[in-house]
Amino acid sequence: MYQTAHQENDHIIDLRSDTLTKPTPAMLEFMMQAPVGDDVYKEDPTVNELERRIADYFGMDEALYFPTGSMTNQAAIKIHTQPGEQLIADTYAHVYNYEGGGVSFNSGVSCKLLDGNRGMITASQVEEAINPPDFYHSPLTSLVCLENTTNKGGGACYDFDEILKIKEVCKVHNLGLHLDGARLWNAFMATGQDPKVYGETFDTISVCLSKGLGAPMGSVLVGKKGFMNKAMRIRKVLGGGMRQVGFMAAAGLYALDHHIDRMVEDHKRAKELEAVLLTNDLVKSVDTVETNIVIFTLQPDDSQLFTNILSKNGVKYSDMGGGKLRFVTHYDYKENSHKKVLSLIESQTKKK
Repeated sequence: MYQTAHQENDHIIDLRSDTLTKPTPAMLEFMMQAPVGDDVYKEDPTVNELERRIADYFGMDEALYFPTGSMTNQAAIKIHTQPGEQLIADTYAHVYNYEGGGVSFNSGVSCKLLDGNRGMITASQVEEAINPPDFYHSPLTSLVCLENTTNKGGGACYDFDEILKIKEVCKVHNLGLHLDGARLWNAFMATGQDPKVYGETFDTISVCLSKGLGAPMGSVLVGKKGFMNKAMRIRKVLGGGMRQVGFMAAAGLYALDHHIDRMVEDHKRAKELEAVLLTNDLVKSVDTVETNIVIFTLQPDDSQLFTNILSKNGVKYSDMGGGKLRFVTHYDYKENSHKKVLSLIESQTKKK
C-alpha cells in the first residue's frame, strides 16, 4: 500500500512546488506508530517532542505546532504588533503577497514594502523606512519581517552579516524581528549557517515541514519566551488547536532525522536546470540559483513554443506571468525525470 501511494507517475513530472511531495513509505510507517494524545491539553507526546526538538535546534525557549506556514507567520505578526501599526518587509514577501491579506485582516497592520534584491532587504533600507515614533500621522513601525530563502526571489539566501545589521537596527528602534523560514532548511544546507545563531538573532522564526522536508502538513513557530507566551492564545483565535495530531507531527520528526541532508540533491538538480536553461536561445534570462527554486524568463516571441513542449511531455511548472516560469526541485523529482527534463530543454531551439 505504501509503495503504491508514493510511486512516481511516469507520465507527469511536477515541478510546480516542493509542496507536492508525498510521504515516503518509511515516513508513513513512522507516523502510524506514533504515540498520541490530546494536543489541546498539551498531552500529545509526539507533538511535544517535535516542539522540543525544534526549539532545541534553534536554541530558543519554546515552539508551537501549527497546521500551516501562513498561520505561523500570521500568529507571529499578531504577537509583535497592535492594530494600526506597520511592519517592514520586502516587496516579494510571502506575508504580503500570498497570505490572503491576513496582515490587515488578522492584525489590523499595514505593510511598508521595500524594493530589495531578490526578496532580500538591507539594514540601511530598514533604517530609512522606520516611521518617526513621535509623528502620530504615520503608522507606528513595530516589526521587521524577513524571508529566507526567498520564494519570489528564486530561493535566494540572506548573507547572515546583513541579518545581524538589521538586528542592530531593530534593537536601536525597539522593533520586533520575525523570520519567515518556510525554506530555511534549504538555506542551512546551501550556506552551512548555524541554526542557533538564528535563534540568538530573531525574536520569532517560522519553519515549514511540508516543503523540502516532505511532511504532509505542519509548520512550527519558535521563539523567545516573552513572545511565545502569547502564541497559544493567538493560535486559538486563528482557528484553534488540533487533537491527536501526533500522527502528523511524527512526519516532521522523521523528516528532521532523514530529509534535511538530502536537500543537497535538490539543489544540485536545480543548478543543472539553471545551466541547461542558460544555453537555450528560447530563454531570455535565468535568475541565479542557490537552492531548489529555478526562475527563468522566456523570449517574448518563443514562450508558447517552449511551454507547449513542456506540457506535451507532462512537465508541470508555475507560470508567474510575463513569460516568467518557475521550477522547484524536490525529493519526488527523481533522477530519471530530471534527465528527461534536461533533455527536453536541450532539444528546444529557435527554428532557423
